[in-house]
Amino acid sequence: MTPPSAAPGVRQAISRIIAVALCVFTLVEVNYPQLAPQSQLAVFALLGLVLCFLNVPLSHALKDHAAARALDLVLAGAAFACCAWVIVQTEPAFQAYWQSGMTLGNRAGFETPTDIIVGIIGLIVVIEAARRALGWALPLLGIIFLVYAYVGPSLPDWLFPHRGYPVDRIVAQAFLQAQGVFGVALSVMFTYVFLFVIFGAFLEATGATKFIIDFAQSVFGTSPGGPAKVAVLSSGLMGSLSGSAVANTATTGTFTIPMMRSAGFAPTTAAGIQAAASSGGALMPPVMGAGAYMMLEIVDPPVTYLQVIRAALIPAILYYLSLFLIVHFHARQSATSVTDREARARDGAAAAANLKKTRMEGGVFFTALTTLIALLVVGYTPFRAVTLSLAAIILVAAFNARTRLSPSAIVQAFVRSSRDVVSLIAASASVGIVIGIVTLTGIGTRLPATIVPLAEQSLMLALILIMLSSLVLGMGLPSAVCYLLLATLIGPVLGNLGVVPLAAHFFIFYFGMMSMVTPPVALAGYAAASIAGTNIMDTSVAAFRFALVGFTLPFIFVYRPELLMLSADGSTATWGEMVVPVVIGTLGVTAFAAGMAGYLRNRLSIGLRSGCFLAAALLLAPGPSVAFAGISLPLLDTAGLLVFAIVVILNGARSANR
Repeated sequence: MTPPSAAPGVRQAISRIIAVALCVFTLVEVNYPQLAPQSQLAVFALLGLVLCFLNVPLSHALKDHAAARALDLVLAGAAFACCAWVIVQTEPAFQAYWQSGMTLGNRAGFETPTDIIVGIIGLIVVIEAARRALGWALPLLGIIFLVYAYVGPSLPDWLFPHRGYPVDRIVAQAFLQAQGVFGVALSVMFTYVFLFVIFGAFLEATGATKFIIDFAQSVFGTSPGGPAKVAVLSSGLMGSLSGSAVANTATTGTFTIPMMRSAGFAPTTAAGIQAAASSGGALMPPVMGAGAYMMLEIVDPPVTYLQVIRAALIPAILYYLSLFLIVHFHARQSATSVTDREARARDGAAAAANLKKTRMEGGVFFTALTTLIALLVVGYTPFRAVTLSLAAIILVAAFNARTRLSPSAIVQAFVRSSRDVVSLIAASASVGIVIGIVTLTGIGTRLPATIVPLAEQSLMLALILIMLSSLVLGMGLPSAVCYLLLATLIGPVLGNLGVVPLAAHFFIFYFGMMSMVTPPVALAGYAAASIAGTNIMDTSVAAFRFALVGFTLPFIFVYRPELLMLSADGSTATWGEMVVPVVIGTLGVTAFAAGMAGYLRNRLSIGLRSGCFLAAALLLAPGPSVAFAGISLPLLDTAGLLVFAIVVILNGARSANR
């Protein structure tokens, strides 16, 4: 390790070497595994945690303090030692050093005192890394679960008491064995998520991000509210591959937020639109923030990749349609002068000219997207598909000097990828603690037994409670980590409520994503506020308001699984079964957007605006049906259609009378 007095440049150089090593190790080991699964994850965690302590200070106030910098090195050394112990005690190459002559896995339940000491230090290191990378929410949750495992017998009935476990059993479960830190959460990060982080970094390095912005401008640059529509479209395109709400906001928001402000949007509104649009990226196939691949591991009974992305498509389109319509109505509500139209025409012409200049970048983007989808569709594993798509990016980019990736650019992309994934590694390791304790204590099976009786009285009540739990538990967590945590804690609940399993997991996934724009901890809102220079809470509230339709969609597809292209029994829905729910959902989203913007064909009065919200509620809410002339007629949907039709007619008549 570098001594505390080492120059910052030395630490930075070491950090870059470790960052490149992390990327290269992951790409090679995922595709051509040489180590045991637990050793793979131990190396992955070792490199990630060391990077965390080298790059994320104890606190911003102490980032240049000598003692704090020395502590960073001590913790980095502790992370190295604890993870290395797991590797040495697992790999046959180190058999001479195995304690008791057995691997760590084979001595489960008979861990040595050294094992327990290493495990305790390892848990402290993981919790501190998560605190540095994400704040206190997730570390406190991990600590609470560790304490819960120990004090189980003394808990009251409403806190799910259990027989309790000694410290050595808790430490073994949470750190040493394969159900805790080195369990499914870290495995998903290693096998799927990090590869897509690298994929996105390479795509950005070729200039594909600039093409996405130019493409969106060429499509919407001349329409009312064009810059905001550019934000929606570009965020959807970027999110289809990255899925990270914060990264999406930081990448596209740098371009789109100033554009929206220059077009007359209030700074808070511009930042809120961008945060809401970026958060939807996790809903957009084919990557879904790696959520599609996590569902392959978790959903029971198992589903295929094509089933997952097919199910994700219609709700994602409805979410972005809602944002697009809100932006459109908001722009139309503002009087547009001839000068504004001329400016938009100039901007559109400039965007079209820029698009011609970035055709090569566009070729790289669409090559990456089509290669990835094609490989996944023909049956390649996700990690092999993204690796080959990465190779396709490098190959196609090499044909033009502007997109060609030099060795230094590749190293820089590796460094950026590793630093972006540090928080995910720390978070998934910390979530592993929670998952390990859930497995140990059995709370994962006892929680459903408490909530399921509520569903016997009202499925809606049970869903609302699960929604609130998801939003609270998801605060401050990356979308992928949030889904893993919630699927572990809440997934069994929905499985016992008679809900189609894939719809149940999408319900959890959506609300994990919506935590990105739910105050007070709205990470996408925070990122947008930092770019726009606006108040964090005001921006988060604005993002929450624009993304509100995302809070209704999960309830809709639980009651109407046809929106996920599924029948009520979980089989694939026919086109005939999907038509009515899709039309009703589209009209409901349109009514909701008009109510939010206060504009439809013309400005809406308070009464008509209320009518839009009423129509949206009736169209989007589940309800009974009655037989009429041999046709099953949904009462609430019919009422919603009538209310919305009246609003449209009255709003049009108001214009005619002017």
